[in-house]
Amino acid sequence: MEKNEIDLVGNPRSSYSGIEVQNELAHNEIMNPTQDFKKATYTLVMSDLHLCEAEPINPQFPLWKKYKTREFFFDDKLNSLLYELHQKANGHSIELVLNGDIFDFDSVTSLPEAPLFRISRLERRRGLFPREEKSLYKIHKILLDHEEFCQGLRLWLQRGHRIVFTIGNHDMEMHYPGVQKKILAALQDDGQRVRFAEWFYISNQDTLIEHGNQYDPYCVCEDPINPLVQGYNFRTMRLPFGNLACRYLVNGMGFFNPHADSNYIMTIPEYIRFFLKYMVRAQPLLMFTWFGGAITTLAVSMADRLKPEIKDPLKAETRVNQIAFRSNAEPRMVRELRDLFVTTAAANPFMMARELWLDRALLLLLGFFGILELMNWIHALFNLSFYWILAPLLILLPFFLFYSKSIVSKVSQFKEPDETVLSKTQAITGVSRIIYGHTHVPRHETIGAVEHLNSGTWSPAFLDVECTKSFDQKTFIWIEPSGTDESARTASLMTYKNGKAQIFRGSGASS
Repeated sequence: MEKNEIDLVGNPRSSYSGIEVQNELAHNEIMNPTQDFKKATYTLVMSDLHLCEAEPINPQFPLWKKYKTREFFFDDKLNSLLYELHQKANGHSIELVLNGDIFDFDSVTSLPEAPLFRISRLERRRGLFPREEKSLYKIHKILLDHEEFCQGLRLWLQRGHRIVFTIGNHDMEMHYPGVQKKILAALQDDGQRVRFAEWFYISNQDTLIEHGNQYDPYCVCEDPINPLVQGYNFRTMRLPFGNLACRYLVNGMGFFNPHADSNYIMTIPEYIRFFLKYMVRAQPLLMFTWFGGAITTLAVSMADRLKPEIKDPLKAETRVNQIAFRSNAEPRMVRELRDLFVTTAAANPFMMARELWLDRALLLLLGFFGILELMNWIHALFNLSFYWILAPLLILLPFFLFYSKSIVSKVSQFKEPDETVLSKTQAITGVSRIIYGHTHVPRHETIGAVEHLNSGTWSPAFLDVECTKSFDQKTFIWIEPSGTDESARTASLMTYKNGKAQIFRGSGASS
C-alpha cells in the first residue's frame, strides 16, 4: 500500500503498520512536546458519554432502540456546561479528561454504502469487527452524527484549554492510530492540546484518573500495552467478554437498554413479563436470537484468546516509556499498575456460559432429551401414552427453578471499588485522589486513606423501554484550587441540571 493511498473515509493512509505509526507519533510527541500536561490548575473529568450513531426511528416498532435516537442526544447540554466552566475558570486553562467510554464503538451497527473491505454476514447483523479500517468507519459515523459535540470541543481548544482521552472498554478501538488521527482532524488539532492515554492519566501529580474496567473481569482489556492480536490474515482488537456480549446479544435485542443493568439482568418471571409486554409481536423468536447471540459471544471470546498478541520484544521498554509519558507517570508505574489487573472472565468458559444463561439452556436440553429417551424405553415396554412425559418434567421443574434462582449474576459484583486496589494504586503513584468511571455510579467517598470519586455517566440510561424514567444524572468531577492556595486542590462531584452546574446530592430516576 502506498503512503498516499486514500482510506474509506477519504483520508490519506500510511503504509506503516499500526504499531509503527503509533511509535512514530509518540516519539515525535516526546521529542517535541508542545504543552506541559503535567501541571493543571483546573481539571474537569467526565466519563461514559457513550456517544454513538443516531438510530433511525422504526415506524413499525418505535420503541426499538429508542434510547439511541437523536431525541436523547445531549451535545447541546454538554457544550453549555463547557462554556459555564470556561467562564468559572476566569482565564485559567482547564484540563478536560474524557475518562473512557466516550465513544461506544460496540453499539454502532450501521454499514458503509460502498465499503472497500469485506463485510461478513455476522457483521451485517451485529456491527463491524474491531479492525482498523472498520473502526475508522465507525468513528467517522459517530463524529458525523455528533457534529455539535465536535464543535463544542473545537471551541474548548480554541479558548486555550486542553483535552485528554483515556481509553475505556467500549472505546478500545481508539488504540488505533488512524482512529486517533480521525478524532484530531474532527477537533482541528494537530496534537498540541489533545492527548490519548492508554488506560490511566495522572493529573497535576495529585489525582489518578482511570476508567476502571481493568478491575472488572467482564470488561478488562487483557493488555492495553499490546492490545492487538494476529488473525489468519488480519490484525484485530481483542475485545473483553462484556463488549462481545453487547455486540452479539444486546445489538440484536433492541428493547433492552444496555446502559441500565435492570433492563437486562432479570429473573425468569421478569423476562417472561417483559417478553409478553414488548416483544411478542416485534420479536416472537427472541429465544433463538438470544441463543444464537450467546453462542456467538462465547465462541468469539474463546477464539480471540487463541490469537497471539502483536508485540515487538525489542521495543517493549520503548512502548512502556511512551505510555508513561502520555500518562504523566514513570515507567515503573506502568508496569506495576498493569500487575493489578484482574484475570479476564474469558479465561473461564463456564463463568461466561453462566452469565449468558447457557448453563441453564444446557440443563433444559439435557433434561428434556434424557426424559424423552426414558419415555421411549417405557413406551416400548408398557405402551404408555407420551403425555406421561409431563410427569417427570413437572417433578424436575422445581429443582431447575431452584438452581436458576440460586445463581446471581456477578456483573454487578464489580460495581464498587476494591480497597486493596485503591491502596496499592495510591502507593504506586503517590496520589491522594483516585477517580474512576465505568460503573455509571457516581461516588465521592474516602476509602482507607484514599479520596475516591466516580464521575458517573451521561449515557441515555432509562428504567423503562418507553424512555420516560431517566436516571438523568449528567454528573462530572470538578477539581479546582483550594482557597487561595493554588498548589492544593479540592474535588467536587457535580451534576448539570436545569441548565446549571451544581453539587450532586444523590441519584434517582426522574420522569
